[in-house]
Amino acid sequence: MTTYIAAIDQGTTSSRFMVFDRAGNVVASDQKEHTQIYPKPGWVEHDPLEIWARTCEVMKGALARAGVPASQIAAIGVTNQRETTVVWEKSTGRPIHNAIVWQDTRTDEICRWLAEEGGQDRWRPKTGLPLATYFSGPKLKWILENIPHARSLAEQGELLFGTIDTWLIWKLTGEHVTDVSNASRTLLMNLETLDWDQEILATLDIPQAMLPQIRPSSALYGHVNHPELEEFRGIPVCGDLGDQQAALFGQACYSPGEAKNTYGTGCFMLMNTGERPVPSQAGLLTTLAYQIGDQKAVYALEGSIAITGALVQWLRDNLGLISKSAEIETLARTVEDNGGVYFVPAFSGLFAPYWRSDARGVIVGLTRYVHKGHLARAALEATAYQTREVLDAMEQDSGVKLTALKVDGGMVFNELLMQFQADILNVPVIRPKVAETTALGAAYAAGLAVGFWQDFQELRTNWGRDCEWLPQMDEDTRRRLYAGWKKAVTRTFDWV
Repeated sequence: MTTYIAAIDQGTTSSRFMVFDRAGNVVASDQKEHTQIYPKPGWVEHDPLEIWARTCEVMKGALARAGVPASQIAAIGVTNQRETTVVWEKSTGRPIHNAIVWQDTRTDEICRWLAEEGGQDRWRPKTGLPLATYFSGPKLKWILENIPHARSLAEQGELLFGTIDTWLIWKLTGEHVTDVSNASRTLLMNLETLDWDQEILATLDIPQAMLPQIRPSSALYGHVNHPELEEFRGIPVCGDLGDQQAALFGQACYSPGEAKNTYGTGCFMLMNTGERPVPSQAGLLTTLAYQIGDQKAVYALEGSIAITGALVQWLRDNLGLISKSAEIETLARTVEDNGGVYFVPAFSGLFAPYWRSDARGVIVGLTRYVHKGHLARAALEATAYQTREVLDAMEQDSGVKLTALKVDGGMVFNELLMQFQADILNVPVIRPKVAETTALGAAYAAGLAVGFWQDFQELRTNWGRDCEWLPQMDEDTRRRLYAGWKKAVTRTFDWV
């Protein structure tokens, strides 16, 4: 009898492989970063072959750390950075261009052209999404129009498109598939039919033969058969969720109204809205949460923030303010407050609830009094303020007032940030025992597909509270600080 479930967690900055036991505990993990490529201002790319190489390395590394044979792994799930776009040759597996990352803004002109008819919400009724550089469809159109021979090869059926989950599953199994959660982030899938929308494909001039088959998030896609992973050969690959939907699933948010916030490169809050899509009136995304086997699909409202943890990396790599990301909290604690400084990191424009691709990052409120401690604190506070904006929009759309927020991701170990988050939201913030719920969610989806876990109730029993932060800020201070943030945001507009 197999003892473990494993998950590939392929994120924006690194690839990780995690092995879980039946109680949802981490048995072993291995993680490696990959190169961030910035060819031009606003352009962000990854090398798909490097991502695949790192994935193979961490799969082998975690297995060695676990000290267990691969035969003890019942199934593998995949979770991934969403919207990032890969196109490769069907016959050789060679990518024809670097992956265009979700943060990339090169498709701004395409999105403006599309918005000439029907505005930014032209396809929102069908897709739940505004026209924005964030999503995969315009990125795919850019590749077809700008890479030599791409258009003709695609029309001859020689090219395949996928988000990173599709790329990895194809490399692992040879199957060209994606799940409903990732497909819902392409701007190409119809929310009602859960299939590619023919009108949108025609408008973007995208051959449907390039696109993967859309499958449930928990289903058998194939078995590992790549020669670089001989020890894993035959293990079923049967879970697939975009990273934020995977975190929602791993946080056991299976009932309408339950929500989580993930703090990573960006920040993403999702609320389960049940079996019907809820249109947003407040700048949120209507998206697929998950689909288990032949059950009805479950939808979510999402607030997406482009830059949160990436701001800390920027302070480290671009400014040299810190040498390690973990030092940001120590530096921020050298001051009592932000010194009147607000840092709005609109490096890739502003996502929810504004959807302004013309926005650019600003630091406001600078005086001679301010030093690097204030900048560090303002950078952390930016994550909490952006989350407050999304929560306000989510409560407006859903009519549900959150009583607590489940949190996960790398930044939730920053005690200063989590306390400030509770203060500015005025709700308790709760970190689970397993904070890396993205990988856990993908493992859960895979485990359900092979009967390793039987139902949601069994998964709920695995969830446990590790730490909770209660609001301590008075209402006047909360109101004053948030008003300062809202004013700072207005300074980011109309730079392009």
